[in-house]
Amino acid sequence: MQNHIMVVDDEAVARETLTEIIKMEGYDVYSFANGELAIEYVRNNSVDLILLDVRMPGMGGHEVVEVVTQISPDTEIILLTAFGSMESAVEALRQRVHDYLLKPASPTQILDSIKKGLVRREKRLKDLEDEGSPTLFYSLPGGINIDLSRRRVSQKDVIELLTPAEGQLLKVFLEKPGRVFSHREIVLLVQGYEVSNKEAQEILRPLVSRLRNKLIPFPTLLDRIISVRGTGYVFENDK
Repeated sequence: MQNHIMVVDDEAVARETLTEIIKMEGYDVYSFANGELAIEYVRNNSVDLILLDVRMPGMGGHEVVEVVTQISPDTEIILLTAFGSMESAVEALRQRVHDYLLKPASPTQILDSIKKGLVRREKRLKDLEDEGSPTLFYSLPGGINIDLSRRRVSQKDVIELLTPAEGQLLKVFLEKPGRVFSHREIVLLVQGYEVSNKEAQEILRPLVSRLRNKLIPFPTLLDRIISVRGTGYVFENDK
């Protein structure tokens, strides 16, 4: 399966150069000029590794790391900076990013760091799978298996992959079946921020719709996600 790499840098030349270098190695690459756009993409798509500039207008690199590690903890991050400092390096270590490179990093340095980051990601996912943590793996009646570490729902030979937001939404439901969640509660738990009830409904409607579409091959799971009119959603207890 092709790895998905993201490049985030407000400098167009640097962003385009990095994108081309990585594409030539056969990776699937997406690029964004600011942290806000990058985060919005990560919320709804799987990203294996991000090359992230530290200093950008608006949301800086360290702020992006804080959000991404919440919504997609299996995504590896490489920080890039032209203004290296001890404080920034210490912050990167605290945030447990994969690597911290000074610009201009050579193509060899960048590609080597990407390869090591992807290996680290696979090892972490494998370790989680071997641990069999009940908060990450669920076996449901009918032979349905849910692997939240890989955001994968499977039944026999049928496999559906979820985006980070879809996976987090399903995790919220699985952890507390039978509880009625308000629209605002779900947005806070899935997206990490508070909004009005009206905004929450607008945010959730397409997200729940996408998750339901992914779960069509698993009708016994799909049927447990119930809309509570005027309130929110409930994941019904298994009958």
